[in-house]
Amino acid sequence: MEPDSSAIPKNTLTDILFVVFLRLIAIACFWLGLQYWSMLVGYSLAGQARFDLLNLPWKVASAGLAVVFPVAALGLWLTVSWGPVIWVLAAGGQALMYGLWPQIFGSNLLIVILHACVAILYCAFRILLWLEKRRRRQQVMVDLP
Repeated sequence: MEPDSSAIPKNTLTDILFVVFLRLIAIACFWLGLQYWSMLVGYSLAGQARFDLLNLPWKVASAGLAVVFPVAALGLWLTVSWGPVIWVLAAGGQALMYGLWPQIFGSNLLIVILHACVAILYCAFRILLWLEKRRRRQQVMVDLP
């Protein structure tokens, strides 16, 4: 005997696009983490940005972001609730580096703009998902024989 309705709700287009969006951001976060690690171990920038050659602000920022970006990538890829929180920490830290303290870290307006665009897109997806969930709850479902 088969049940009348499936217990698992079907994913909407917004759900699928949101997961794709999170996974694309996860790939970008992993790439940023790899860039920081390659800088710290001397693989990139001709070895001139190795950890032992950096000044204190760069040591703190690059070591922190080298750890936080891959962790954010994992959380975003798995679509768990803590993934966006860790991404906010990583993106916020990098935006502060390049936006608030350009005299120490240099200016990189593109990174700040990209992080802001990702945050706006994330908020738009969350609003759309909330509206869909609210609309589904308002629909009256009657299972009569």
